[in-house]
Amino acid sequence: MKLGSDMGIDLGTATVLVHLRGKGIVLHEPSVVAIEQHSGKILAVGEAARRMIGRTPGNIIALRPLREGVIADFDVTEVMLRHFVSTVSDKRRLLRPRVVVCIPAATTTVEQKAVIEAILRSGARDAFLIEEPRAAALGAGLDIFRPLGHMVIDIGGGTTDVAVISLGETVVRESVRVGGDKLDEAIVRHIKRAFNLLIGERTAEELKIEAGTAFPGNRFVEREIRGRDMVTGLPRSIVANSDHVLEAIQEPLDDILQCVRHVLEVTPPELAGDIIKHGIVLTGGGAQLDGMDKLLARETGVNVYLADDPVSCVAIGTGRALEQLDKLEHTLISQRRLGTQ
Repeated sequence: MKLGSDMGIDLGTATVLVHLRGKGIVLHEPSVVAIEQHSGKILAVGEAARRMIGRTPGNIIALRPLREGVIADFDVTEVMLRHFVSTVSDKRRLLRPRVVVCIPAATTTVEQKAVIEAILRSGARDAFLIEEPRAAALGAGLDIFRPLGHMVIDIGGGTTDVAVISLGETVVRESVRVGGDKLDEAIVRHIKRAFNLLIGERTAEELKIEAGTAFPGNRFVEREIRGRDMVTGLPRSIVANSDHVLEAIQEPLDDILQCVRHVLEVTPPELAGDIIKHGIVLTGGGAQLDGMDKLLARETGVNVYLADDPVSCVAIGTGRALEQLDKLEHTLISQRRLGTQ
């Protein structure tokens, strides 16, 4: 059997990353599909579709088929997955790949079946699901098979997943549907309320990345942003800064902190001792927000370490799960366990 075709997929709300066995990460594209509204024709997938968000004429819509870590539009997700799988597959190979896909920790059985069906209909031979924190731990290089407690916080586009892992399995886990998208939406609302200026989510995301912070006083950066004046209806620009972003994102940050605190509160004492000794690993695109590690460390009293490649951790972890499928298969969600054919 040629194993090179096997792949791991980080099916994220904001981006899709594909890890091909033996080759590493071969695809990193936005989770966006552009569709001609009347005919349903797919016009673009990935980065080409993302550039159309907020800029399309009335007959074209740019969709994000995953919302808050789950499939919101099954048909469009299947089209997107089929496109990405065919893009990275070796056309000379006749064997269909085995695929490991990461999912948020709190997905329902119905949502799990939807992901597996989408993967199988995209051309996979076998589909397995792994929780994002466990994949992130593998991708961050943690030895999750030892009798030792590891805590991982994965902040993605749609969800934040928090888990304590020991002996290869998740002991405690919790997921909150708050991530980078909710931070962007909070910035849009704050700018609208404070400045009577309507901005798009892409502008909000750029402001968050370039000037945002999660920790008071950690940095102060000013950026000019443009939008539409709510009073005159005309284009206008303002100068926003790090303090504006921090004020805007307090509520979603509090939701993330509450989730982390709850996991720590219900973690068994021996594993809690391991976490205090070894710290917490922070992964995901949202983990890169300035000062996020400092905020979590202050609120938990535990050292927090940002993974070396936080964005790619989950995708790398799905690839490592494939390599250790003999150890993990009995703990992964599959079509057999869910009764999906």
